[in-house]
Amino acid sequence: MTIDAADLLSLLRARRSVRQYQSRVLPKECLDRIMEAATWAPSAHNRQPWRFVIISQLETKQSLARAMGARLRSDLEADGLDAAIISKDVNRSYQRMTSAPLLIVLCLSLEDMDEYPDAERSEHERAMAVQSTAMAGQNMLLMAQGLGLGACWMCAPLFCPDLVREVLELPADWSAQGMITLGFPASSRDRDRVAWEAKTLWR
Repeated sequence: MTIDAADLLSLLRARRSVRQYQSRVLPKECLDRIMEAATWAPSAHNRQPWRFVIISQLETKQSLARAMGARLRSDLEADGLDAAIISKDVNRSYQRMTSAPLLIVLCLSLEDMDEYPDAERSEHERAMAVQSTAMAGQNMLLMAQGLGLGACWMCAPLFCPDLVREVLELPADWSAQGMITLGFPASSRDRDRVAWEAKTLWR
Protein backbone atom coordinates (compact mmCIF):
# COMPACT_ATOMS: atom_id res chain seq x y z
CA MET A 1 0.00 0.00 0.00
CA THR A 2 1.32 3.43 -0.93
CA ILE A 3 0.33 6.89 0.31
CA ASP A 4 0.82 10.04 -1.70
CA ALA A 5 4.13 11.54 -0.58
CA ALA A 6 2.83 15.10 -0.85
CA ASP A 7 -0.10 14.28 1.45
CA LEU A 8 2.23 12.68 3.96
CA LEU A 9 4.57 15.67 3.96
CA SER A 10 1.59 17.99 4.44
CA LEU A 11 0.54 15.98 7.48
CA LEU A 12 4.04 16.15 8.92
CA ARG A 13 4.25 19.89 8.35
CA ALA A 14 0.83 20.50 9.89
CA ARG A 15 1.54 18.72 13.18
CA ARG A 16 1.92 21.04 16.15
CA SER A 17 2.25 20.61 19.89
CA VAL A 18 -1.19 21.54 21.23
CA ARG A 19 -1.47 22.60 24.86
CA GLN A 20 -5.04 23.88 25.06
CA TYR A 21 -8.02 21.61 24.51
CA GLN A 22 -11.76 21.67 24.24
CA SER A 23 -13.68 19.76 26.88
CA ARG A 24 -15.14 17.37 24.29
CA VAL A 25 -14.73 13.67 24.99
CA LEU A 26 -12.66 11.75 22.45
CA PRO A 27 -14.61 9.12 20.51
CA LYS A 28 -13.40 5.63 21.33
CA GLU A 29 -12.73 4.89 17.68
CA CYS A 30 -10.21 7.75 17.60
CA LEU A 31 -8.37 6.40 20.62
CA ASP A 32 -8.39 2.91 19.14
CA ARG A 33 -6.75 4.13 15.95
CA ILE A 34 -4.15 6.13 17.84
CA MET A 35 -3.22 3.18 20.02
CA GLU A 36 -3.05 0.81 17.06
CA ALA A 37 -0.80 3.28 15.22
CA ALA A 38 1.57 3.13 18.19
CA THR A 39 1.90 -0.63 17.91
CA TRP A 40 3.05 -0.41 14.29
CA ALA A 41 6.14 1.63 15.12
CA PRO A 42 9.55 0.10 14.43
CA SER A 43 11.00 -1.67 17.46
CA ALA A 44 14.33 -3.24 18.29
CA HIS A 45 14.27 -7.01 17.62
CA ASN A 46 10.50 -6.51 17.19
CA ARG A 47 10.24 -6.85 20.98
CA GLN A 48 7.75 -3.95 21.22
CA PRO A 49 9.00 -2.69 24.60
CA TRP A 50 6.39 0.07 24.85
CA ARG A 51 3.76 0.10 27.57
CA PHE A 52 0.89 2.57 27.86
CA VAL A 53 -1.18 4.05 30.67
CA ILE A 54 -4.36 5.82 29.51
CA ILE A 55 -5.66 8.32 32.06
CA SER A 56 -9.17 9.69 31.65
CA GLN A 57 -10.27 10.18 35.27
CA LEU A 58 -9.83 13.73 36.56
CA GLU A 59 -8.91 12.50 40.03
CA THR A 60 -6.03 10.46 38.62
CA LYS A 61 -4.82 13.37 36.51
CA GLN A 62 -4.90 15.62 39.55
CA SER A 63 -3.07 13.14 41.76
CA LEU A 64 -0.33 12.66 39.18
CA ALA A 65 -0.08 16.38 38.45
CA ARG A 66 0.18 17.26 42.14
CA ALA A 67 2.87 14.67 42.80
CA MET A 68 4.89 15.63 39.74
CA GLY A 69 4.45 19.29 40.59
CA ALA A 70 5.81 18.77 44.07
CA ARG A 71 8.86 16.99 42.66
CA LEU A 72 9.36 19.77 40.11
CA ARG A 73 9.12 22.40 42.82
CA SER A 74 11.68 20.56 44.94
CA ASP A 75 14.09 20.22 42.03
CA LEU A 76 13.80 23.87 41.02
CA GLU A 77 14.21 25.07 44.61
CA ALA A 78 17.41 23.03 44.79
CA ASP A 79 18.52 24.83 41.62
CA GLY A 80 18.06 28.16 43.40
CA LEU A 81 15.38 29.55 41.06
CA ASP A 82 13.14 32.44 42.08
CA ALA A 83 9.96 31.38 43.89
CA ALA A 84 7.72 33.17 41.39
CA ILE A 85 9.32 31.38 38.45
CA ILE A 86 8.97 28.05 40.21
CA SER A 87 5.29 28.60 40.96
CA LYS A 88 4.65 29.60 37.36
CA ASP A 89 6.30 26.44 36.02
CA VAL A 90 4.50 24.17 38.49
CA ASN A 91 1.10 25.75 37.84
CA ARG A 92 1.56 25.59 34.07
CA SER A 93 2.41 21.90 34.24
CA TYR A 94 -0.59 21.20 36.47
CA GLN A 95 -2.98 22.99 34.12
CA ARG A 96 -1.66 21.20 31.04
CA MET A 97 -2.08 17.80 32.63
CA THR A 98 -5.47 18.31 34.23
CA SER A 99 -7.17 20.20 31.39
CA ALA A 100 -6.45 17.64 28.65
CA PRO A 101 -9.29 15.15 28.07
CA LEU A 102 -6.80 12.27 27.98
CA LEU A 103 -3.28 11.63 29.17
CA ILE A 104 -1.28 8.74 27.79
CA VAL A 105 1.87 7.88 29.71
CA LEU A 106 4.41 6.07 27.54
CA CYS A 107 6.58 3.60 29.41
CA LEU A 108 9.14 1.04 28.42
CA SER A 109 9.80 -2.40 29.78
CA LEU A 110 12.99 -4.37 29.35
CA GLU A 111 11.19 -7.62 30.09
CA ASP A 112 11.46 -8.93 26.52
CA MET A 113 14.74 -7.25 25.57
CA ASP A 114 18.05 -9.10 25.34
CA GLU A 115 20.22 -9.38 28.45
CA TYR A 116 23.99 -9.00 28.51
CA PRO A 117 26.59 -9.59 31.23
CA ASP A 118 28.34 -6.27 30.61
CA ALA A 119 27.14 -2.74 31.31
CA GLU A 120 27.96 -1.30 27.89
CA ARG A 121 25.79 -3.66 25.84
CA SER A 122 23.07 -3.55 28.49
CA GLU A 123 22.93 0.23 28.15
CA HIS A 124 22.75 -0.05 24.36
CA GLU A 125 19.87 -2.48 24.69
CA ARG A 126 18.04 -0.04 26.94
CA ALA A 127 18.70 2.77 24.48
CA MET A 128 17.07 0.70 21.75
CA ALA A 129 14.02 0.27 23.95
CA VAL A 130 13.91 4.02 24.54
CA GLN A 131 14.10 4.67 20.80
CA SER A 132 11.37 2.15 20.08
CA THR A 133 9.06 3.71 22.65
CA ALA A 134 9.72 7.19 21.25
CA MET A 135 8.84 6.01 17.74
CA ALA A 136 5.57 4.60 19.05
CA GLY A 137 4.88 8.04 20.49
CA GLN A 138 5.60 9.69 17.15
CA ASN A 139 3.11 7.37 15.46
CA MET A 140 0.52 8.43 18.03
CA LEU A 141 1.16 12.13 17.43
CA LEU A 142 0.86 11.73 13.68
CA MET A 143 -2.33 9.68 13.88
CA ALA A 144 -3.83 12.27 16.21
CA GLN A 145 -3.01 14.94 13.64
CA GLY A 146 -4.57 12.86 10.88
CA LEU A 147 -7.77 12.53 12.92
CA GLY A 148 -8.05 16.27 13.49
CA LEU A 149 -7.00 16.02 17.13
CA GLY A 150 -4.41 17.92 19.09
CA ALA A 151 -1.58 16.33 21.04
CA CYS A 152 1.60 17.26 22.85
CA TRP A 153 4.54 15.19 24.01
CA MET A 154 5.58 16.08 27.58
CA CYS A 155 8.99 14.89 28.77
CA ALA A 156 8.28 15.55 32.46
CA PRO A 157 7.71 11.88 33.47
CA LEU A 158 11.25 11.09 32.36
CA PHE A 159 12.52 13.19 35.29
CA CYS A 160 10.56 11.22 37.89
CA PRO A 161 9.76 7.69 36.63
CA ASP A 162 9.80 6.32 40.17
CA LEU A 163 7.15 8.82 41.23
CA VAL A 164 4.96 8.11 38.19
CA ARG A 165 5.22 4.37 38.87
CA GLU A 166 4.19 4.88 42.49
CA VAL A 167 1.24 7.20 41.84
CA LEU A 168 -0.17 5.11 38.99
CA GLU A 169 0.65 1.79 40.71
CA LEU A 170 2.52 0.47 37.68
CA PRO A 171 4.42 -2.81 37.41
CA ALA A 172 7.97 -2.61 38.69
CA ASP A 173 9.49 -2.99 35.20
CA TRP A 174 7.51 -0.10 33.66
CA SER A 175 9.66 3.04 33.31
CA ALA A 176 7.90 6.25 32.24
CA GLN A 177 9.50 7.96 29.24
CA GLY A 178 6.99 10.65 28.35
CA MET A 179 3.37 11.67 28.37
CA ILE A 180 1.03 12.66 25.54
CA THR A 181 -1.83 15.06 26.22
CA LEU A 182 -4.67 14.44 23.81
CA GLY A 183 -7.93 16.11 22.81
CA PHE A 184 -9.69 18.37 20.36
CA PRO A 185 -7.55 21.49 19.99
CA ALA A 186 -8.77 24.81 21.38
CA SER A 187 -5.91 26.80 19.87
CA SER A 188 -3.34 26.58 17.10
CA ARG A 189 -0.04 28.19 16.29
CA ASP A 190 2.55 28.34 13.55
CA ARG A 191 6.08 27.08 14.00
CA ASP A 192 9.09 27.24 11.72
CA ARG A 193 11.71 24.60 11.12
CA VAL A 194 15.36 25.01 10.28
CA ALA A 195 16.12 23.65 6.82
CA TRP A 196 17.51 20.13 7.01
CA GLU A 197 20.62 21.19 5.09
CA ALA A 198 21.66 23.39 8.02
CA LYS A 199 21.91 20.40 10.33
CA THR A 200 23.38 17.85 7.89
CA LEU A 201 26.89 16.78 6.99
CA TRP A 202 27.70 15.06 3.71
CA ARG A 203 30.55 12.59 3.67
